[in-house]
Amino acid sequence: MKISVFIFFLGLFMSGFAQVDRDQLSLEISKAEAANLEKLKPYLWRRETVVTVDGQVKTNALSEMNFDETGKLSVKNLEAKSTDKDKRGLRGRIQDNAKEDAMEYVEKALKMAISYTYLSKGQLIDFFSKAEITESNGLIQAVAKDVLVKGDVVTFSIDPKTKLFVHKTFSSKLGEDDISADIEYGRLSGGESHATKTVLNLPAK
Repeated sequence: MKISVFIFFLGLFMSGFAQVDRDQLSLEISKAEAANLEKLKPYLWRRETVVTVDGQVKTNALSEMNFDETGKLSVKNLEAKSTDKDKRGLRGRIQDNAKEDAMEYVEKALKMAISYTYLSKGQLIDFFSKAEITESNGLIQAVAKDVLVKGDVVTFSIDPKTKLFVHKTFSSKLGEDDISADIEYGRLSGGESHATKTVLNLPAK
């Protein structure tokens, strides 16, 4: 009986502690992210993008990114290479039209990926208010649903010392299509964190 009572009160204590820790963690991470983005403003950095369709690599792209004078994130496409072989004649023209449509779709998907990469302070606080938080391989692991789109699932891996992002994944909806992405982060010379590579997984159209 005594053991049961002890476990009951220990459970209450741990539940309350976890809630306080969750709130504190949310504030620390949102503060670290805001400071990091402020430090990024003078820089230009590059992001590699790999687009896969049903698991097959279709496009490799390189972009240059920075924050403009208004604080808005700017993306400049430097190069993009398709793995599809070019066709000639009528088939080639059909292929070109299909490529244009596909690139518009990819651009929409990339905009969605950026929205998950750079969440606002309010979005971060909302994320952590409903996230399941654990520790994995020395990193803080946080998973939440219904973050930006109903039914989406977002996972953060966070450095416990700096409170900066190391890796993100998300699965979401673009229209009626299921899409997902893996976002890797790197550091600049001053320690500033930024997304260095995005692997975007799209369905066949």
